[in-house]
Amino acid sequence: METSASTAAQPVNLVESFDALALGNLFQGLFGDARPRFFVAPGRVNLIGEHTDYNDGFVLPLAINRGTLIAGRSRADRKIRVHSIERQETREFSLDGPLQSHPHDWLSYVEGEARSLEESGWRINGADLLIESNVPVGSGLSSSAALENSVGFALLSLNGYSDIDLKKLALAGQSAEHRYVGTKCGIMDQFITAMGQQRHALLIDCRTLEATPIPLDLPGIAVVIVDSGVKHELASSAYNERRRQCQDGVAFFQQFMPDITALRDISTQAFERYESQLPDPTIRKRMRHVITENERTLFAAEALKHHDAERLGQLMNASHQSLQLDYEVSCAELDLLVELAQGLDGVIGARMTGGGFGGCTVNLVRIDALEGFKQTLEMEYNRQFEYPVSFYVTQPQSGVREL
Repeated sequence: METSASTAAQPVNLVESFDALALGNLFQGLFGDARPRFFVAPGRVNLIGEHTDYNDGFVLPLAINRGTLIAGRSRADRKIRVHSIERQETREFSLDGPLQSHPHDWLSYVEGEARSLEESGWRINGADLLIESNVPVGSGLSSSAALENSVGFALLSLNGYSDIDLKKLALAGQSAEHRYVGTKCGIMDQFITAMGQQRHALLIDCRTLEATPIPLDLPGIAVVIVDSGVKHELASSAYNERRRQCQDGVAFFQQFMPDITALRDISTQAFERYESQLPDPTIRKRMRHVITENERTLFAAEALKHHDAERLGQLMNASHQSLQLDYEVSCAELDLLVELAQGLDGVIGARMTGGGFGGCTVNLVRIDALEGFKQTLEMEYNRQFEYPVSFYVTQPQSGVREL
């Protein structure tokens, strides 16, 4: 189990969670004597605004104190050698050679990022890279975006680029997911891991890429991530199917609203006016979630601005119900964790976070109730499921950077 109540008010900083000295020594053992440079990108948790990003909607994530650390050194040629500590494997490819990875191969994130950078107009040479991550893979905390942004920022920095356009970097990471990994993700994950801010969540307009920092100032309340231990695959048919269903809903509504291009353009009032004419009840449910979730996200940002934790918690609770019943991306394990949390004194709000079908919940918990929260969830969860449950107390971190 991670993190005790006594440390909840001051969870560990992202950089402090790694041993850069040990990583540097390992790098030299693998790639030679010269010391590497270090780069880090955080994972993320989304307070609210789920499955809205690829619908041009609004999201409210924050960068967390778990992420990916890269030790890197430039090369004179166009070869990229990369060693993954987690995989205990070294792979390589040449930017002048054929594609060496395939979708869902771990190297596809690295190679896809490098090739996407060049497709975006950056010219890069090779590098030796050593990767360490403490973001649980498949947990809905954006391990892939942390990897892409840390690799991309490292490659650009090692090739002499300064004042890197972080929006452009985020878009290159999204392109890598689409073209090389096979996940038709929205922009939220890459954006927040690139541009996160300490002590702030970001209200991101996924159409315009405008980001508004929202102070996360809720005295006496901790943001607690609970990992169900159930792993998911974002490139699965269920994720991409929902994206297609949203597009089908837009196409149907264009007969009434010709100018719309995404569910973001449909208000609750307009949806209620025409929904009875939509013949597919499943598409109707998918649309209802996205349209109401966009509204909840904007309301949540206002609640944070006014330090209204109770209102934020209500919106988080409603978000989970919508994800469970209308978007149908929850699962029995997540539903149990949320139900248990919502029934406890000291819990302000709870919901699943991330793509769904497993992964994590995000909770607002009063610090003086943290220990009881953890004990109850762990005991009751272990009665019904065999997966280990983990707890991470976090606070907003800065985005990708060199150490």
